[in-house]
Amino acid sequence: MSPDRSQTVYAASAADLALRALDVLRGVEGTAFVAEHVECADDPKAALAAIRYVGADIFAPHLLADAALSPEDAAAVAQSFAVFPPPVRTPEPPPAGAAEPWIAAWRDWATAALLARLAGTEGDGLPAPQPVGAPVLTDHADDAAPGADSDGPETRASAVSTPDTGWQHWSVRMGQLSPLALPALDGPVHAAARAAPLALARGATRAMLRRDFPTAARITRWLALLHAEGVRLPLDPLPLVEHLRLHGGGPRLALDVAIARRLLGPEAP
Repeated sequence: MSPDRSQTVYAASAADLALRALDVLRGVEGTAFVAEHVECADDPKAALAAIRYVGADIFAPHLLADAALSPEDAAAVAQSFAVFPPPVRTPEPPPAGAAEPWIAAWRDWATAALLARLAGTEGDGLPAPQPVGAPVLTDHADDAAPGADSDGPETRASAVSTPDTGWQHWSVRMGQLSPLALPALDGPVHAAARAAPLALARGATRAMLRRDFPTAARITRWLALLHAEGVRLPLDPLPLVEHLRLHGGGPRLALDVAIARRLLGPEAP
């Protein structure tokens, strides 16, 4: 199989699994959807890779809609770790290490942690990667517009900084970690989100203005989780969620929006 063909197969399989998770979250499909996804796949290996790609979000129906985790689904998730084992060494966080392996390690940690919790095998999860650097608000936080680009030294008063990046890139990185924005998970990434609601609000607004709706939905999930935890936010996440819901954009985006709506509770549109 060519690399392009392989990527297409994996992407299609991940979209199918996200749609199955969305249907269960909405109550229109039965449980054991992960195992069924693997059993019905033309390429079982691609289906197992999709489990790792969708990650902890396959557990959203169990955490937000009271769906029971079936033994078959638990076994399918465990099989995905057996076929695609995580690296032996935990990647270092940026800037000391590359961002992508570190993000993948956190996503794997979240999946393994929820599998252990829901399957009743606490203690069988993966070790957590090194912490994310929490952003620090500067004295000039109000000087930067939410949609402004400010990567250069001439605009260093851009509201948020980390050891390796500004608030724009930090919020995008948090969006890449959006599968961790689920109840029953907690750790340094969540602490970083709680420490910087303004950075997340700016990131979500910037993504909306740029019509980057997938990124906006991923960052908005963090805002919805903080709202559920009672954290004071600089903006109301409800209009963001409603706009994203009306926009559409495929199963992955729809799943992110549905999770955010569930996190916001009965008041969500």
